[in-house]
This record gives sequence, C-alpha cells and structure tokens, in this order.
Amino acid sequence: MAQDAAQVAESTERPESTQEEEDVRRDKSTIKFPYVSMEESAAMAKGVQAVGGNTCQIDQLAAHLGLKPQTGSFRLRMISAKMFGFLDYSRGAVTLTPLGSRLCDPMQEQAAKTEAFLLIPLYQRVYEQFKGASLPPLAGLEAAMVTMGVTPNQKDTARQVFQRSAQYAGFFWSGTGRLVLPKNSAGAAAVVEPPAPAARPGDEEPEAQRRKKNGSGGGDGSDGDYHPFIAGLLKTLPPADSDWPMDARRKWLQAASTIFEVIYKDSESKGSLRIEVQKDSGR
Repeated sequence: MAQDAAQVAESTERPESTQEEEDVRRDKSTIKFPYVSMEESAAMAKGVQAVGGNTCQIDQLAAHLGLKPQTGSFRLRMISAKMFGFLDYSRGAVTLTPLGSRLCDPMQEQAAKTEAFLLIPLYQRVYEQFKGASLPPLAGLEAAMVTMGVTPNQKDTARQVFQRSAQYAGFFWSGTGRLVLPKNSAGAAAVVEPPAPAARPGDEEPEAQRRKKNGSGGGDGSDGDYHPFIAGLLKTLPPADSDWPMDARRKWLQAASTIFEVIYKDSESKGSLRIEVQKDSGR
C-alpha cells in the first residue's frame, strides 16, 4: 500500500502522511483491506469517465473531484479504487479497468459492485465465514477481523470501512446484521475462492496435518471443537519449528486477548491484560 501511495504522488510534492498511512507503515496488517469506502472509490472511477471517458491525468481527476493530488486523502482514494479493481494508474495518468467501466454502466453497475466487494481479501473472508448467519456485534466483528490478519490498532477502521462498503455494494439489502449476495449480481459470486478439492482416500486434510504437527487442537482436531473466533485464531499460528519474530507473537497474543474479552466472562476481575515485548539487557 505504501508503494502504491508513492506511485500516485510521483509527480507531486509529498505532504505530511495521514494517520492511516503511518499506521500501515508502523503496524501492517497481514490481510489487505481499503482505508476508503467503496462509494468514495467508485466516485474516482466515475470521475475518470466524466473527465476523459476511459483515461485522464491524475491532476485532472483531482480537480474534477475538488481535491489536491498531493494530499494523503487523495492518495488513499486512489489506492482504494485500485484495490477494488476500478482503476490503474502510472506516470501521472489514471485509466479505468474493465471492472471500472462496468461500474459506470447502469446496466452492469450492481454486478460490478458485488465483484469489487469480494475482491477485497478481508471482505471475502468475512463473507465466507458468516455467509448464511448473522454478523456478530461490533466488538465481535472486529475480533473476527483480527483473527483474519487485521492488526488490533486498525480493527475499528477496518470494520467501519467494511460496513460502509457492504452497504454501498448492496450486501445489507436484507438488513445490516447479515451479509447476503445482492440481487442482480449473477456471476459476481464466482470471485469467491472455490472450495478446496476433496481429499483422496487415505489422504489427510492439510489443516489436520498442520494441527498434528503443531500439536494444537482437541478431540478430532476439527474446528467444531472451538468457538469460531478461537478456530480462526489457531489457523494463523505458524508451523512448529518455523521462524516467528517476537513482535509477530505479540500481535497474535493481543488478538487472542481481544477475542477472550469478547467470548469469555470475567465476573471477578476488573483489570486489563497488557502484552508487550521487553528487550533483554545487553542487546
């Protein structure tokens, strides 16, 4: 994401970074998601069409939208629009992708929105995990996103942008508590990864193999033994004997702490759990 931001601003003077960009550099999530909603990203694509049809200069697009091309806000919009698959940019020019062109066609707009929503790795994971079921409360949804790779300090932003994007894309047409594939979006669901091929007789499932190697899991090792948040957290554990930096361990433990607060009760203690990395003396 930081590299994309540099490309957008390659012909302009770089301003002070936005707080979101600082967060990305300081504590990067392991799953991709935009910092700007789909609605704002779609406005970028429709702006390109209004100015140049299929392509225009970045400064022309910024002027059309009443923005300054050298600002962090404009860069984040460009990055998000590219992440949703609406446009590409290079050498001061921005061009609509085929998906961006379909977005600008009223007859194909809804299908394009659905496809773009499911292009975001985080949104696809949330859709797959809660498809056919109610979304958890806000704290639970943020905790689930943490297990998927969002860092704890970005979970609030990730959740808010997700909700705004789901609303704009039409996934909340039956209510904001449930993700449902929008109407008139036939074919867009194919963006979701297909299920893994069935194992041949005698083969172990890759997940079961990983758990056996790590010594994690209980009972028969299936996710059914755990709360969904715990199961998701365990899936993010690296294999035994692999390199796992101390800072990455801290992030994992912070995610675990957040999940414990959501799914467990504590009727005795009013304290809080703090996880930090302390460097050994002499290093």
